[in-house]
Amino acid sequence: MGDVHLAVGIAVMALNLLAGGWGALAWLRRRSSIRFWYVLRMAQASVVVQVLLGAVLLTSGREAQDGWHYMYGAAPLLVNLFAEGMRVGAAQREVGDLDFGALAAPDQRAIALRIVHRETGIMAAAALLIVAFAVRAAQTSGHLF
Repeated sequence: MGDVHLAVGIAVMALNLLAGGWGALAWLRRRSSIRFWYVLRMAQASVVVQVLLGAVLLTSGREAQDGWHYMYGAAPLLVNLFAEGMRVGAAQREVGDLDFGALAAPDQRAIALRIVHRETGIMAAAALLIVAFAVRAAQTSGHLF
């Protein structure tokens, strides 16, 4: 089980690095990317699987050598939850008190693109932060670096 936890940890780092880089590039270019969202969701799923595997290991009596490993291991899940909340808030800030349905189609499209741009930036930054936490979790696990 420890080897699976290690393999999924590497997947967490790789998928979040890919999602973070892809999202940052899309954000910088001000272009939406549907594929970014698929990669991001895979990265988020890997975080959930990793945390669950860590919990199973902990409940089965396997403890990390360094107590900081638990904080660094759980932080990516919290980052994802916080980022999703920020993403919803970004959409609400962009729309504000507007009656979105009453706007002309070009105006609706412009607002939608601004929302996607904000959301992409938020989620890309979150994915890169998760990479940092995952690297620290690996460093405190006693298995890598």
